Amino acid sequence: MMPKFTLIITEKPNAAVRIAEALAEGEVKKVGSQGSYWLEFERKGRKHICVPAVGHLFALNSIKKNGWEYPDFEVEWVPTYTNKGSEYTKKYLNNIKKLAGDAEDFIVATDFDTEGEVIGYNILRFICKQKDAKRMKFSTLTKGDLEESYDNILPHIELGQAEAGLTRHFLDFYWGINTTRALTLAMKEHMKSGFVLVSSGRVQSPTLYMLAQREIGIRKFIPKPFWQLELQCLINNQEISANHEEDRIWKKPKAQKIFDQCKGKDATVKNIEKKEYKQMPPFPLDTTTLQTIAYTHFKFSPTQTMSIAEALYNAGLISYPRTSSQKIPEKIGYKNIIQKLEKNSLYKESCGKLLKQKALKPTEGKKTDPAHPSIFPTGEFSGSLTDQQKKLYDLIVRRFLSVFGPDAVREAMKVTLDVNENNFLLTGKRTIAPGWIEFYGKYAKFEEQILPELAKGQTVKVKDLLMLDKETQPPNRYNQGSIVKEMERLGLGTKSTRANIIQTLYDRGYIKEKTISVTPFGEQVAEVLAENCPKIVSEELTRKFEEELEDVSEKRKERGEVVKEAKQLLVEILKDFRKNEDKIGEKLSKAYVSFKRDEKQIGKCPKCDGNLKIIRSKRTGKRFIGCENFPKCDCSYPLPQFGNINVLNKKCPECGLPMIMVKVKGKKPYSMCIDHKCKSKESWGKNGKEQPK
Repeated sequence: MMPKFTLIITEKPNAAVRIAEALAEGEVKKVGSQGSYWLEFERKGRKHICVPAVGHLFALNSIKKNGWEYPDFEVEWVPTYTNKGSEYTKKYLNNIKKLAGDAEDFIVATDFDTEGEVIGYNILRFICKQKDAKRMKFSTLTKGDLEESYDNILPHIELGQAEAGLTRHFLDFYWGINTTRALTLAMKEHMKSGFVLVSSGRVQSPTLYMLAQREIGIRKFIPKPFWQLELQCLINNQEISANHEEDRIWKKPKAQKIFDQCKGKDATVKNIEKKEYKQMPPFPLDTTTLQTIAYTHFKFSPTQTMSIAEALYNAGLISYPRTSSQKIPEKIGYKNIIQKLEKNSLYKESCGKLLKQKALKPTEGKKTDPAHPSIFPTGEFSGSLTDQQKKLYDLIVRRFLSVFGPDAVREAMKVTLDVNENNFLLTGKRTIAPGWIEFYGKYAKFEEQILPELAKGQTVKVKDLLMLDKETQPPNRYNQGSIVKEMERLGLGTKSTRANIIQTLYDRGYIKEKTISVTPFGEQVAEVLAENCPKIVSEELTRKFEEELEDVSEKRKERGEVVKEAKQLLVEILKDFRKNEDKIGEKLSKAYVSFKRDEKQIGKCPKCDGNLKIIRSKRTGKRFIGCENFPKCDCSYPLPQFGNINVLNKKCPECGLPMIMVKVKGKKPYSMCIDHKCKSKESWGKNGKEQPK
């Protein structure tokens, strides 16, 4: 029988390793193999065992095993390994089960957030048969932070946070399984063959509806014509453009009249205005801001950003990346962090300048998070980072350094030019003192339009005068950076869930492209929900439940009360849905068939001008591109047999045939011409260029 010990439960294996190595006062013994292990060590004369989970070891499942009836509220927590694709979690559950019986006391050391609390709480009650445990709270996986967390251990788990997390799981499961079943079964009745999962969700559906409304707004947008007058001036051999003070002139006769008055005339400097202003440093990084600027600079999707940030956190290089905070508390030891970063040649100069300042005081935003501070580098260093990890790490470090920098000083300049009693404006901006900008480096995007020196009354040579025909533009589409920001503003989802919700919309074929457009099928799903079950797409309802989850976390409401309310609401919604089930199914099936037909079309056939489309051979099962006019036209091209294929709206620069994007799970997507003999592929496999498999 094993001697009594303290069992520390972590969320992931690498966290277990870092915690054990940080707390051990001697050797760390690794027990187990094939990725399933625990770590034994001594601290303060007592034996400890650090055992990892691998995320959630329990999930909600329907008790009913047959049929797709709805509404279904009979659910239970089951081991995750019972779900297809999650069998690997069984060995982690068994390890904890094996150790729990001999443990004298328990410490939960999962991530300190709602999901981490649910993971730990479920392990405690279902495997360890415990109602409570001690709790380690930390924001970085550094030795100092972990030792402090252990020495100042919390006496109890955060039960309010766990209850809020459990409530969220019930709400999302009830909402998702019942609305998805309703949509899927409605469509199934009108499909000639096959089974198509039409998913819906508590946050997913309002987000899709928001995107669909933007798509419809863009399509229905009616442009309005306007005219602009642009003066092309020559000042000290420098060509500069000035615009008429009335930026948009809505009536052409008026624009023409001004044009005629100014044509062939030179300009006189009428007035010069200069204004210096201070530009504050940016706020520290919260999750949404990190996702937004990572897309801006690197085109990383929100999911990709969080995956990279998670890897940096697990390596001990940055703090916990899921946070709403824009605060940097002094207790993190930011001077010490900057001193550590100074040892890295990339940041040596910037850190040296900051350390010479009289005081280090960060610029902070208003947003807070009770669990974690903003995202910051720990000062630890690793030479084995991928290119993507290096990019995101550099962004996080430079953002962190910039918040300690002084204000930048900028100058705005406006010059009014008189052309036959018509005013034209020259505008410019320049940086006088860079301040924090030099620490943020290439990530500080500021317009530098430096105007030449001018004097009031000076004559300016006009090289040309243009009257430009323009029209108003439709609203911009959301991109993968701006959508998470908008979801946060509207209270849709959480910092931890938004990235996955967006990815689900892509995976279901509801949206496409990095600059997000909604597919016709996605639009139809949003439309039938809005027409028949408007509460499902309601932002207000989603926000209401988010507020109630906060009430559960703060122990102002009970989990059962919120879950009961959600059940009653769903019963009403699904009752209305059934009344229109046939109409909904017919609409969805037509939209889906059309969507799949368009998805298979690649472009025009170079032989007969028919449509090229993706075909799967009945004889071999292999896919290829063929002409719809077969057998009259035998034009065809082979395709990769693995991965998803997306049609790109562009032609090959070498041969003019359509281009496609191939996405294989776990590998980098690549674009290619459909012609396997195209010159664009001659370099594949040569000069170190890998040929896609």
